[in-house]
Amino acid sequence: MTGFFSLSKHSSPPHASSQSTHHKFSDTLMEDTLKNAEEIIKRWDLDESSSNLFQDNRTEVKQFLDAVIDLQHAMQFVVKESSTSQLLVRAQNLMKIAIKRLQKEFYTILAGNRYFLDSESGSRESTRSSCSDEDQGSEDDNAEIEARFAEISIADEGEKVSVAVDLKAIADCMIEVGYGKECSKIYELNRKSVIEETLYYLGVDNICPSAVQKMDWKDLEKKIKIWLNAVKVAVSTLFYGERILCDQVFSISDSIRESCFTGIAKDSALTLFTFPEMVAKYKKLSLEKMFRILDLYDSISELLSEIEVIFGFDSTVAVKSQALTSMAKLRDAARAMLAEFESAIKKDSSKVVAGGGIHPLTRYVMNYLIFLSDYSGPVSDIIADWKAVVKSPLPESYLLSPIADDVDSPSCIVSVRLTWLILVLLCKLDGKAGFYGDVPLSYLFLANNLNYVVSKVRQSSLKLLLGPDWLSNHEAKVEQYMGNFKRMGWSSVMTSLPENSTAEISPAEAKECFCKFSLSFEETYWKQRSWVIPDPKLRDEVKISLAKKILSTYRPFYQKYGEKVAWMESGGGVESILRFAPDNVQNYLSDLFHGSSENSSTTSSSHGSSSRSTPLWSSPPRCR
Repeated sequence: MTGFFSLSKHSSPPHASSQSTHHKFSDTLMEDTLKNAEEIIKRWDLDESSSNLFQDNRTEVKQFLDAVIDLQHAMQFVVKESSTSQLLVRAQNLMKIAIKRLQKEFYTILAGNRYFLDSESGSRESTRSSCSDEDQGSEDDNAEIEARFAEISIADEGEKVSVAVDLKAIADCMIEVGYGKECSKIYELNRKSVIEETLYYLGVDNICPSAVQKMDWKDLEKKIKIWLNAVKVAVSTLFYGERILCDQVFSISDSIRESCFTGIAKDSALTLFTFPEMVAKYKKLSLEKMFRILDLYDSISELLSEIEVIFGFDSTVAVKSQALTSMAKLRDAARAMLAEFESAIKKDSSKVVAGGGIHPLTRYVMNYLIFLSDYSGPVSDIIADWKAVVKSPLPESYLLSPIADDVDSPSCIVSVRLTWLILVLLCKLDGKAGFYGDVPLSYLFLANNLNYVVSKVRQSSLKLLLGPDWLSNHEAKVEQYMGNFKRMGWSSVMTSLPENSTAEISPAEAKECFCKFSLSFEETYWKQRSWVIPDPKLRDEVKISLAKKILSTYRPFYQKYGEKVAWMESGGGVESILRFAPDNVQNYLSDLFHGSSENSSTTSSSHGSSSRSTPLWSSPPRCR
């Protein structure tokens, strides 16, 4: 019994013996780890070596990183077993040396490849084309950044991959040993400045709303052009490339790659996408500025899917929201200008043009609509849920596109709106026609202007939007207007001749017909010599039609009774009665509708010469 108690008294309990064994094991593990790690880590102590590990001795890179990770694992094991071990102090000091070296290497790689890493997206070709579009001013503004991308484009792709791999290796190591925050801070500061500097070279300024409001449109438009060139590069190359690089370098930690990208890109992206909203709120917007608004809207719309992917983190949702807000404000501005455009047509009070020619309002509206039709994509988005304020008295079928089966399709939406605006124009022109005070001239005015509208539609993308049925219907309307003009404008000439030009009448009656014809033809000719048909094709068709209609009656009448009347007036005055031979009539008709009352040609008659240099009634016919 004594031996037993003696043994119990002087021997360690079993759990104490086991704990001592663990302590010895952890100390031995730490000693071995420190011995192996100190050799490689101290060799690259910044106080001892000014060389760069990743540049000057790549064979030791893996050994160094493995040593740092092994050291961290050993420290974690020892802390659990013996948190007061003196070996921990040595390990912690060694870890500080290692982390300083990794921070220096990480910074050096980033700084040395500052712009080289911008092209990770591989979109350099689109960058160059985007930077060189539009005006010379924006080309000059983007010249430096364009040259930078050009340099990147000839760099070795394998080297780019190597740089990203090195950054990732350092980031993985620092994150694993608990220094992810320090690593991401270095990365964020470096890459954020790259983003800001690149946007600066692209011409993107951090401008305040009040400054925009104070700008002249000329200066603001210059900034809009620069922005339009920059936004494609910024989104498809700069931000996209930065997101790819960030995802690669910090792939080991979702939270770090999100916070890092957010810190790098969020503020700059918000600056980029706030500018269109400021333009949309510009107080001096007017109708001619519509197309810059549509350019801005279209640019964001085309990039929206990319924006949603690049800024897909919860912490960057503000960027997507700002892009959508800018689109909404641009949409509101465009709608307001479209409403103003329609109102301006209705309120136009300009006078009619001389000679029934093309009204300036017609030219302006059609040129405006042609430009709008080239923006059919953004226009359809803008007016998709925007109905006409004023209801048309015409059937709904008049406004629907004849080429779109789906009334909700973008092409149909645009077609309906453009058709409505043309209808508003035609109604306004119809009202203006009444101011001429001459019915034939009113019809000529309507024919000319509608023909101009139809021609513009036929020669532009409006043709695809409005369709063949619209064209054929309005071409028929032009013919109807012109038919009314010819019938009413030349009725006195036609009624001066007998319906049956070959019917037997007395020489006296024939003489009366010639007198009436000469008087009415002179009057009509002189009245219409200042009238105009601007379209050469239409002008020739009208003159041929008039000549055919008049001469089909006058020529046989002249051939049958001309000599008889001449014999009756052999005593004198025959030239004042038979003023116009058939060919002479045709010559006078050919001089009409050029819109100038200036004398430009001379026509001759078988009974003497006559020209537009002398008024036709300078020697009135002897009818009595």
